[in-house]
Amino acid sequence: MKGTSMSILILALTTIACGLIAGLFYSYSCSVNPGLKALNDFGYLSAMQAINRAILNPAFFCSFIGTLILLPLSTYFSYTPAPSLRFWLLLSASLLYIIAVFGVTALGNVPLNDALAKFDLGTATPEQLAKQRALFETSWNAWHALRTWASIACFSLTAIACIFNQSK
Repeated sequence: MKGTSMSILILALTTIACGLIAGLFYSYSCSVNPGLKALNDFGYLSAMQAINRAILNPAFFCSFIGTLILLPLSTYFSYTPAPSLRFWLLLSASLLYIIAVFGVTALGNVPLNDALAKFDLGTATPEQLAKQRALFETSWNAWHALRTWASIACFSLTAIACIFNQSK
């Protein structure tokens, strides 16, 4: 299947999936986060709880997990005994995605989301709301910034890989 139209199709799907994830994280960084920052503690925490529930949907999982599968698959199909630049670009994108996008999400953002989901907004005092926000917001945004830049780099590496002929 290497070098066939199927491998080119997989590379195209990989590039689209990378672009979707990079776009999601980028748009969140430059629109949702600034909007949420302006909310009071209760509004912020309530909105983040709702967003964290809403993101768990088939469209998100298809692109997020799909990229996790497609990047290594595209890398595999681009491998030759004398690896091309395309292979090295895709291998770099795969490792970056696995570690700095998927790994950061799984080990950084998701545990924070899970802890926030358990926080009862209805019984919290203003002081507890402020403490919970302080525990969540700065860390979550730092992890999110890392995965945003990593996903943009993955998309860029994958898009550049599309330009290079497999034999070069």
